[in-house]
Amino acid sequence: MFRLSELMLLFGVVLVCLYWINAQRVKELVLSAVQAYCSKMGVQLLDDSVVLKRLWLKRDARGQMRLWRLFQFEFSSTGDERYLGSIEILGRQIQNPRLAPHRV
Repeated sequence: MFRLSELMLLFGVVLVCLYWINAQRVKELVLSAVQAYCSKMGVQLLDDSVVLKRLWLKRDARGQMRLWRLFQFEFSSTGDERYLGSIEILGRQIQNPRLAPHRV
């Protein structure tokens, strides 16, 4: 039989795996939203990537606790300079995409 410490370790490993799988799905969702937003704004998403910068617990509009994530990405408007943009996601709801001031 399993000892309690082995069960706790197994439970921890399963939780980490589930979080990682969920984080990858969220990152794909955010990347898709950023690509659409950059296209709409007429700028080029650089490196086709987003980077998680902050992670926190916040309440959504219904009062339920959700993971709030802030992602950053780089974009270019002219092809010469790199600028930072950011996007927030609360649970699976995309919120507040922003582009830094840039040349047009």
